[in-house]
Amino acid sequence: MNRTSRYLLKHFGALFSSLFFILFFITSIVFFIKITALTAIIQMNFLELGTLYIYLLPRTLVYTLPITFFIALSITLFNLSKENETIVLFTLGYNPQKIARLFLILSTALSILLMINIFILIPISKELNDNFIDYKKAEAKFNIKASEFGQKFSQWLVYIEKSDDQKHYSGATLYQTPTTKEDERLILASNALIENTEGKLRLNLEKGKVFEFKKEEIAQVDFERMHINSQPKAGIGKIQSIKEYWNGVFTNHKRAYDLSFFLLIALFPMASTLIAISIGIVTYRYNKGGIYIVIFATIFVYFALATLFSSWHPQSAPLVVFMLTFLLAYRIYQKRIKAIF
Repeated sequence: MNRTSRYLLKHFGALFSSLFFILFFITSIVFFIKITALTAIIQMNFLELGTLYIYLLPRTLVYTLPITFFIALSITLFNLSKENETIVLFTLGYNPQKIARLFLILSTALSILLMINIFILIPISKELNDNFIDYKKAEAKFNIKASEFGQKFSQWLVYIEKSDDQKHYSGATLYQTPTTKEDERLILASNALIENTEGKLRLNLEKGKVFEFKKEEIAQVDFERMHINSQPKAGIGKIQSIKEYWNGVFTNHKRAYDLSFFLLIALFPMASTLIAISIGIVTYRYNKGGIYIVIFATIFVYFALATLFSSWHPQSAPLVVFMLTFLLAYRIYQKRIKAIF
């Protein structure tokens, strides 16, 4: 790599790092607000919130890195043009084709890394995130407090007289309302213990009585120990393999949309490199403004096309949108840069 390439990369890297941390911080706040909304449903401490945030990092990087690359490249070249440094580079023989080649290689490497992130890290983090939330929801069902009415465990209404901690109780009363198949039941137990094994709920009762109210009689059964199991509606399953996760694109439209949309975001650096060069390299005397409008318009149009085509036909959307954008970018590059410089 020659000195001119290192010089360009130095300016680009400085701006890229500062923009990346700003966008990453903003995106992290948005995701963190979504995470904290879960605290209205389940109780989590700060460490557990941090765990969920880590699981969302692969998605955060997918959104921030491509946008940062495009904005940083556009503004870097525009600033160099503003100081007439691009004209000096062209005079010394470093033409726009070499700039395009340098940053196309860099954008291709970034897109490959993002696709690795999409195909490997996102499925793993998504499964870990969902299982963690399911586990916390199941655990939340165990938070039965003493001297409070209206609490439920599975299909039983539960009342607890005393509680030593969150799992050991004394003076437990359980009531099951009658259904079409079962009679009314009442359970009185001296002690109760709650167990949570990988999201599988179990209530262990000791030294109690069971009353079953039938139409013509009341049955009573004394017991030393009784176990009541409850399986949460959204059970905690094993983590799918990466192949199993992405096989869902053939049967699940939401999974197909996610893959198509993420791939288009990952390909955005490659698709937009020539656009960034076309709007960044200017004759500053005649092109003093408008770059920021073009930057945000390009991002908006590309993401709008990615959303629409991924919704209509996710199987072909990545190829169609990427090729259309790249060909359009090449046409703009030929007209604004190659033909002039």
